[in-house]
Parts: sequence; structure tokens; C-alpha cells
Amino acid sequence: MIDPAWVSVLSAILFTIGLWGAFTRKNAIVVLMCLELILNAANLQFVAAAIQHGDASGWVYAIFAIAIAASEVAIGLAIFLAMYGQHETISLDDVNLLKH
Repeated sequence: MIDPAWVSVLSAILFTIGLWGAFTRKNAIVVLMCLELILNAANLQFVAAAIQHGDASGWVYAIFAIAIAASEVAIGLAIFLAMYGQHETISLDDVNLLKH
């Protein structure tokens, strides 16, 4: 069995990488992937806590987070397609939707 402390460290590293990528990247698809990495880090922590405590509630939280992530991807990709159709780019610096 893997020590839960190692899983927590891995989850923190994944969360940090995702947070850094979401704040520094300009491409909307890459930002969406970084948000997915953040959600997966949270899922990893939920499952590790569930295994450590012998409780199933962490698994339930992880399943809900996966469902939220799937809906986020579907809505995000629809928004990106609309942005590309209107502005011919998905770069977050080039698109300013509040001016129109």
C-alpha cells in the first residue's frame, strides 16, 4: 500500500502545475487542460483520503467531481468554438468579449 502522504504530495504537485499553467498560458485549450489537472488532483486527494479513512464518501465526491469536469469540458469547448467562429482565434489575450 502506498503511504497517503506520498499521494498527498503528488496531488499537491499536480495542483500546483495546473494552477501555474492556468495563470500563465494564453491558449484557451491549454487553460482548460490545466483546469482538468486541478480537478484530477482534487480527485486524487479525495480517493486517497477515502482509502486512508476506510470511508466511501471520498469516492462519491470524486465521482461528482468527474461529472462536473465532463460538463465543464463540454461547455468550454462549445464556448471556444463560438469564440473561434466570431473572433478567428482562441487566444485569451486576443479575445476581449466585454467590448462587444
